[in-house]
Amino acid sequence: MKIKSVRTRVFEWNGKVVPPAANFCTNAADLLYERGDSMGSFRFHGWLVCEVETEDGSIGLGNAALAPRVVKAAIDQYYAPMLIGEDPFDTEYLWQKMYRKTHAWSRKGIGMTAISAIDIALWDLMGKEVGRPVFKLLGGRTKDKIRCYASKLYGQPLDALRAEAQSYVDQGFDAVKMRFGWGPKDGPAGMRKNLELVATVRDVIGPDRDLMCECYMGWTFEYARRMLPKLEAYDIRWLEEPVIADDIEGYTELRKLGHVPISGGEHEFTLAGFQQLLDRRALDVIQYDTNRVGGISAARKINALAEAYQIPVIPHAGQMHNYHLTMASTASPMAEFFPVHEVEVGNELFYYLFKGEPQPDNGFLQLDDHKPGLGIELSHEHIGAFDVIE
Repeated sequence: MKIKSVRTRVFEWNGKVVPPAANFCTNAADLLYERGDSMGSFRFHGWLVCEVETEDGSIGLGNAALAPRVVKAAIDQYYAPMLIGEDPFDTEYLWQKMYRKTHAWSRKGIGMTAISAIDIALWDLMGKEVGRPVFKLLGGRTKDKIRCYASKLYGQPLDALRAEAQSYVDQGFDAVKMRFGWGPKDGPAGMRKNLELVATVRDVIGPDRDLMCECYMGWTFEYARRMLPKLEAYDIRWLEEPVIADDIEGYTELRKLGHVPISGGEHEFTLAGFQQLLDRRALDVIQYDTNRVGGISAARKINALAEAYQIPVIPHAGQMHNYHLTMASTASPMAEFFPVHEVEVGNELFYYLFKGEPQPDNGFLQLDDHKPGLGIELSHEHIGAFDVIE
């Protein structure tokens, strides 16, 4: 069995979008002097779909959300030609071939996102060929079901925040994640508003549920250092991406302070990148995303490394490529879950583009032992709301 073609398409959402709100979520662009939606460059309103087809007509489905037009060009021009005529089961060889032949520019970012999409498609294809789900190929079930946390709660009026948090309690979630809306340039008044957000959510969910807080790289080391003691009273499970991804020393120093556990890795790439974070003792929780970090081939190695360091892995964004790895690894105690809602940031586009994604029941997700591959396929229900770039 040989690979016959690698096809990419970009699906860009042209349907209804929830308009940007003030103090929606801090992010890395907040420090810049500019007006308007600072979150704009971090919204994902397009998605790349990669299909790897073999000579017998079998198709594996991969995906990527970062800069999909640019990733498509990278796959079409550089990576796809490397795969034609190869055995799709040679995943390690194919990963190394893609990585090493484009190493001058593909070590992180666009190149690694492109490799991720292809690698996910290869694993989906292998699962379909042998009639087994991907998590079975990765070692099988390590848990009866996957605990997940509701991940939304963006900055908003406190009464609306309270109502949304209560809705997750009512649905049976025992963990939620919220976002901060204010950062360094907002001064002490912004600090007070951030603390009001945390206090509101903690009051709703009570003391017996996990509360995680997201900064999305929108704080500086100095600001985070001042905020951490103020957050300690709210028993936060982790503070996520308090500084930009390249500030490994900042993560290390914030973790040493000991007030609140520190998480990150959503914007890190490859096994080597996470080895650096682990060697520096920079994180309490690893949060790679499989469709960024190098695909399933890379993610399973990071899981093994994290297990050796006794650092939990809780991937970014949920989604099936992450759920299969979570199910198959004792290093992954839970998963992120984005509630289904109108298109806003864009992570929710996964539900509009694919079908087969499991929905939580009382705060837990289940994967099917008998559904081959990733267990998803393209959905045509909302196809009219996408512009498709071939």
